Amino acid sequence: MSAPISNIRPEADQVLVDIADYVLNYEIKSTLAYETARNCLMDTLGCGLESLEYPACRKLLGPIIPGTIVPNGAKVPGTQFQLDPVQAAFNIGAMIRWLDFNDTWLAAEWGHPSDNLGGILATADWLSRNAVAVGKPALTMRDVLTAMIKAHEIQGCIALENSFNKVGLDHVVLVKVASTAVVAHMLGLNRDEIINALSLAWVDGQSLRTYRHSPNTGSRKSWAAGDATSRAVRLALIAKTGEMGYPSVLSAKTWGFYDVLFKGKPFAFQRPYGSYVMENVLFKISFPAEFHSQTAVECAMSIHKQLKALEKTAEDIKKITIRTHEACIRIIDKKGPLNNPADRDHCIQYMVAVPILFGRLTAADYEDHIASDPRIDTLRDKMVCIEDQAFTADYHDPEKRSIANALTVEFNDGSKLDEIVCEYPIGHKRRRADGIPLLEAKFRTNLARIFPSKQQQRILEVSLDQKALENMSVHEYVDMYVI
Repeated sequence: MSAPISNIRPEADQVLVDIADYVLNYEIKSTLAYETARNCLMDTLGCGLESLEYPACRKLLGPIIPGTIVPNGAKVPGTQFQLDPVQAAFNIGAMIRWLDFNDTWLAAEWGHPSDNLGGILATADWLSRNAVAVGKPALTMRDVLTAMIKAHEIQGCIALENSFNKVGLDHVVLVKVASTAVVAHMLGLNRDEIINALSLAWVDGQSLRTYRHSPNTGSRKSWAAGDATSRAVRLALIAKTGEMGYPSVLSAKTWGFYDVLFKGKPFAFQRPYGSYVMENVLFKISFPAEFHSQTAVECAMSIHKQLKALEKTAEDIKKITIRTHEACIRIIDKKGPLNNPADRDHCIQYMVAVPILFGRLTAADYEDHIASDPRIDTLRDKMVCIEDQAFTADYHDPEKRSIANALTVEFNDGSKLDEIVCEYPIGHKRRRADGIPLLEAKFRTNLARIFPSKQQQRILEVSLDQKALENMSVHEYVDMYVI
């Protein structure tokens, strides 16, 4: 007979405790983190506004029951929706992620920490409107920036050493966990209640990566983060009622997350929680492309210019070699037919072919009317990806975190172009001086998609001023985005 399993309730897993103590007690003192968070806020909301131009995104937005308006509810930027915080978080989160154009974190697990803004902004706006309604002070945008820094840190630090993709799970599990932690704190939960909320997030069913990979790649990858951050708000609200948690949700033998979903391996950690992730986050500034391809797209843009100067075309190309890092090959090295925009923006060959042919890569270039150009697939067939182990090592090096790609073009006549190498994309911390002006220009462009000039200017004046933004009430800032 096997020994009976003890029914003594254990202490909470240390992973839960560390997250709870961080959100409750850690004071963010980094000026760089707050400045980067402000830029991240602008960029993230701008990405959401651009998504409103796509009917496939807009059809998912609004209340669950059409026509529902929630008194003192959270408002959805760029729309007239005013919703409960759970559905508002889904709306904002889906908008943010739809075009694969918001920030990125690359490590053992990759992801997009600004996905958490869906739950953060919806909750902060809802809390602010209800506070003001009863004569209490509203939350400020500094509270939002603080929550963003901490959500980035939780998601990013867990991702550094722990690969969820290798066990088939989607990275949005970390959005759910990080959003749960910071939203629970915003809701006023105490330490035990935050631990309970976190346990509910981990015990929840986790998303498979099926919708990100051939042959099933599809548009759920564009709203999966909205689903995760809204689920976080729901779980935090459940925990606020006093609902119990599950202290050994990760480590419980047989039934815990580690044994069921992580091949029995406990999480490893490289560093304590601070503000490292926000300070080092990667922005997608120039191209709405899966981040492992960003430097390849920059190289492809250079090739387009060289072809023009040489008076050559894609038809003159015999072969393109893409020297890259292992993660790129595992995620976006893709042959065969591409069935939809979600398929195309996760194919490095497609994301290289379009700029070589047209000298651009925009969100519209993933749509059917562009993809039907036969020259794209012809050029894709001429490409081969090979791993450079030095690129892979630099990708994982915490002092570098490069995302290197190198392209070599060979022509039918036997000549070839010198290899073009790009290690750090324009959105990398090492290129902030070049990147931030372009990020601000991207924000201006996205504001102009939705708002009249006077409204654009009001949003810009506050968003570009660190002190003014931090001091502004959340609901007043969100009101500027109502159309």
